[in-house]
Amino acid sequence: MNFANKISTLRILSVPFFIASIVYYAPGREYLRWVSLGIFILAVVSDAVDGYIARKSKQQSPAGLILDPLGDKLLLMSAFICLCFVDFPVRIPLFVMLIVISRDLLILLGAVVLFIVKQKIDIRPTRWGKLTTTFQMATAIAVMLQLPVSFVFWWAAVAFTVISGTDYVMRGFKILYANDNHRPLG
Repeated sequence: MNFANKISTLRILSVPFFIASIVYYAPGREYLRWVSLGIFILAVVSDAVDGYIARKSKQQSPAGLILDPLGDKLLLMSAFICLCFVDFPVRIPLFVMLIVISRDLLILLGAVVLFIVKQKIDIRPTRWGKLTTTFQMATAIAVMLQLPVSFVFWWAAVAFTVISGTDYVMRGFKILYANDNHRPLG
């Protein structure tokens, strides 16, 4: 396992600690909000670092193509679910959480269908997908910081989530109905 994949694996392993710090948060245990924020920011930084290392040292691997997006999805889905139900004055609204989760489940389902039908799939992040991830991460950070302007971040995240979800679905249909057996999604 190369170094970039080890970083992705550590990000995946940080998710239960992030979830625990949010779940056990209570107004009398304010330090847990800061712990969850610290874990989340370290995971976000690790996402940038593992991508940079993989590209610069040419350590891109089939495992990395699975571990990196898996780490992102686990971190962001758990963040949006937890930050929707946690006892913070500023929380992620239910509809925002449902949109984010629905897009990721739709992408996962589409990838499974494409793999079953085409027997091979190559998913690459798109510009819209990267913007979506950026604004989703910013939303989670803004909510954990309890910023009064958090709603600006979640509305941007919703817009990019819908755009990127639509883009991935359209790309998926193109691949599904293409004559060849392998085209990159992204």
